Amino acid sequence: MTKICHITTVHPRYDIRIFIKECKSLAKNFSDVNLIVADGKGDETIDGVKIFDVGKPDGRIQRILKFPRKAFHKALELNADIYHFHDSELLSTGVKLAKRGNTVIYDSHEDLPRQILTKPWIPKFLRKTASRISERMENQNVRRLSAVVAATPHIKERFEKVTSAPVRNVNNYPVLDDIMFCPSWENKENAVCYVGGLFYTRGIHEMVAAIGKTQCKLILGGNFDPESLQESIKSENGWEKVEYLGYIDRKKVNEVYGRSVAGLIILHPMPSYIDSLPIKMFEYMAAGIPVICSDFALWKGIVESAGCGVCINPFDTEAIANEITKLCNDKETAKTMGKNGRKAVEEKYNWDTQSKILLELYNSLLNK
Repeated sequence: MTKICHITTVHPRYDIRIFIKECKSLAKNFSDVNLIVADGKGDETIDGVKIFDVGKPDGRIQRILKFPRKAFHKALELNADIYHFHDSELLSTGVKLAKRGNTVIYDSHEDLPRQILTKPWIPKFLRKTASRISERMENQNVRRLSAVVAATPHIKERFEKVTSAPVRNVNNYPVLDDIMFCPSWENKENAVCYVGGLFYTRGIHEMVAAIGKTQCKLILGGNFDPESLQESIKSENGWEKVEYLGYIDRKKVNEVYGRSVAGLIILHPMPSYIDSLPIKMFEYMAAGIPVICSDFALWKGIVESAGCGVCINPFDTEAIANEITKLCNDKETAKTMGKNGRKAVEEKYNWDTQSKILLELYNSLLNK
């Protein structure tokens, strides 16, 4: 019997990529799939996945210093055939497991060195140095592992340059069954939406400023980070046209998509965003609503080839407002774009296509 063990001390136990997509997909093909987490909520078995909790860290520093060791001891106890970890701070844990002759996969969700350049908790004068050090350490460690799973083509290309181990691109495309497609537009409001983390660099200021220049509404779901940003944004012109819902679950997310004429994803051109594949873009497409997004080359290639939305300068609030108004006033065009997006997701940008890549990697490692 093949035993598989996923490990994270950073992400929640029901993380969409780790649990909903990867672990549940693997549980359909392997009878013993395990997940180590660190949230203090205890052990459980759900949807064929056994979850083991190593406790909840008291802050980031304790998590980084103590919990890799806790995860390592639990991993040894489980004695798996394949270990698959998801956090850069577990790289040393992965290497220790590999030194014992285990098959170990590193799942790189984000381009860590570029992401560090935007971390608000790292002083600006230290970010470039920290980014270089993290890239050097990450590259050195992955050379000692069995394989890398990369969440974007850019991350895949980066690791292929530094390791001879297999590197597979497993994109974070949506699970079609999780996203409600609403072909009827009769109940659509003159509203656009954004659901996700509410950060300055993810365009919250521009979204609110743009909606203030329209006769439409912005439906907003998610948590502000930092929390102090919420008060600042609430004081801006345009907030009176925002319906703020806070954090919302999947059922509510589908309701928001059903009410909206389009979905916004106005991220700033940060190094960690330009080559990313944000799940929200594909969720909007799967829900059958147009995408209004930043004009990054990678995103333009997807949106324009599918005919499912518009790409725009993320700092041009006047242009964003104009596109919102156009789609709210011409729902037939918006509906056509939405259908195009849904078709593209059904044919290409869905999790089923990616789970096959993951399963192929597992089988190749097991058959070595």
